[in-house]
Amino acid sequence: MAGYLFNLDNENSLINYIQNGIYSTKLSAPNGIWKTHHEATFADYVTMKSGDNVYFFIKRKIYGIGELVKIKIDCKYCNYPNSSEPINYDYNDIKLDLLWDEGNYSANQRWICLFKPSPFFFKTGIDMDNVLASNPNAFKMLRAFWKVSFIKFDDLENQAFKDVILKFNKKSLNDLNSDSTFHASNFKYKHREILNKKNLNDYSLDIKPILRACADGSFIRHEMAIEAGILSQLTTKDETTIQVFGDWDYLSHQVIASPFKPIDYIDKMDVFGYSYITGYSPTRSRYLVIEIKKDKANAQDIEQLMKYVGWVKDEYCYGDYSMIESYLVAYEFEKNILDYRDKVALRKYTLGRRPAISGEWKNLKIIKYFFDNQHERLQFDIVKK
Repeated sequence: MAGYLFNLDNENSLINYIQNGIYSTKLSAPNGIWKTHHEATFADYVTMKSGDNVYFFIKRKIYGIGELVKIKIDCKYCNYPNSSEPINYDYNDIKLDLLWDEGNYSANQRWICLFKPSPFFFKTGIDMDNVLASNPNAFKMLRAFWKVSFIKFDDLENQAFKDVILKFNKKSLNDLNSDSTFHASNFKYKHREILNKKNLNDYSLDIKPILRACADGSFIRHEMAIEAGILSQLTTKDETTIQVFGDWDYLSHQVIASPFKPIDYIDKMDVFGYSYITGYSPTRSRYLVIEIKKDKANAQDIEQLMKYVGWVKDEYCYGDYSMIESYLVAYEFEKNILDYRDKVALRKYTLGRRPAISGEWKNLKIIKYFFDNQHERLQFDIVKK
């Protein structure tokens, strides 16, 4: 399962979220236009799955462990109907419709997720240095946790989070009445309240308002909105999107793709994912890498994508290119892009020793996107010679 680390201001917020089993990011008002950070937050919510783990971060310390839970149809919702529209709502106008109410600024708590203790939320916060030192090779996204409301990380990093928190709190694991755990006293009541909401379908997360607000005809003005669109359509198993990109068990975006260095210079993959061998989770069988350009892509973008392919080959596949599927997505492409792709996006490799097996990788597809105004979704065409 994946994990999420939420950044909080103070312990009062921590206790409030744990007691009620709800978290909601505090966003700035959109003023009629979704900005990149708004779209990025939506993209983070849209890939959440029941069973993913939840942690909180306050002043260098990490608290856990929670688990996202499905209430009726999902583990994440809009906080009120039409909250994904870039409209400045007045708190008093939407107060009665809120699933989560923290006061006036809840009008800009647009999306929520629901969780429970798993097994407990421990009062002992683990210093970030101790977490990183507990399993240095496992932590990738945590090293780049900077100026964001929360991050997502894969099942290997998530297990490293659980390991260190459980080891620091092992004396509390068998004591249900221990003073070393936060008592999540209200979450069952709060979840039941949401379950009984008659119009809960009106709160479902939908990519349409995000894309519509950023569309200029068939063109999308923000690459982050395209990221959110691809993630949403793959997560909701949109048939035509899966036909192009495939079906994936884990999906994320803005995933680290370079050795650690100053945060502003770290390379990040626009979309990253992987699939398990069917029936044998967590053994991984395939990896996904997508590079996105909102307008025209050129030869340099092919080279950038191949840099990410090389990173995934070394960091995740240990030399096996055959596990990687890559895609360059853009609105249009410079002339002869396919010829350049065929020239540089080719790798010969050898696996094993006795016997050694040689292979050839050329799994980079060129994909044209456009916004379908009628159905308010992204459409994709594979560019061929």
